[in-house]
Amino acid sequence: MGLMPRIPVAEWISNATDWTTDTFEFLFDFIKQDFGDFIDTFAEDWMMNIPIWLFIIIVGVTAFFITGKKFGLLAFSVIGLWFIANQGLWEELMYTFTLVVFSSLISVIIGVPFGIWMAKSKAVQNIVTPILDFMQTMPAFVYLIPAVAFFSIGMVPGVFASVIFATPPTVRFTNLGIRQVSHELIEASDSFGTTGTQKLFKVQLPMAKKTIMAGINQTVMLALSMVVIASMIGAKGLGQTVITGLQRAEVGTGFVAGLGIVILAIIIDRFTQNLNSQRGDNA
Repeated sequence: MGLMPRIPVAEWISNATDWTTDTFEFLFDFIKQDFGDFIDTFAEDWMMNIPIWLFIIIVGVTAFFITGKKFGLLAFSVIGLWFIANQGLWEELMYTFTLVVFSSLISVIIGVPFGIWMAKSKAVQNIVTPILDFMQTMPAFVYLIPAVAFFSIGMVPGVFASVIFATPPTVRFTNLGIRQVSHELIEASDSFGTTGTQKLFKVQLPMAKKTIMAGINQTVMLALSMVVIASMIGAKGLGQTVITGLQRAEVGTGFVAGLGIVILAIIIDRFTQNLNSQRGDNA
């Protein structure tokens, strides 16, 4: 009951979704088939063909050097990955890792240019900021609806939903980092006659690097946080094992898979933090 007729927002959204699905069906099918096949190939033919011991050694050696030759992250990475393999969840880990990698890469590829555009234009910032607010405040489960409508189920809609959820931090931090570059440096570069492109790539982006990397770190963490939610629409990985444990009331199975996600999250977080540190003091 109300003082005025109900606004048919739900019907409008449904009609818009149906129109988009029908109009761009060729594009969605192409992405679902070709990109989906590439993701599966990356996970099954590339990642899973790397011997477990070799993968653990590569991660451990990388951790040792990015932390300034400290052993903390190396030990945690080796023990954590060994534990996941010991629990028989290595295949699920590779799918989860693949989902996070592709979601994060796409989010960064989209987010950094938009952040630069926002930093260069006040009008663009005024338009994009409310959109980012909407993307960050909308419950993550809602993103599954258009993902399924456009791409059915599987890894591709999982990546799609994760990209929407994880992109805003990269956009915001890129915009913030460039805007925080001191005016003195900008004026000095202008006085030397630098072009806009030279100023962006030689002054603004290098000076904003730490802020941008902080945004990328948050993007990666948000992509990882979507693992369990994405598994509800068919995305393979540790999240799917968590859901299975929940559905079958297998507390141990769900807990171990969840612990695997935590271990992966800590490793990725420490890696990205130390890449953003000049001396790796964050380890």
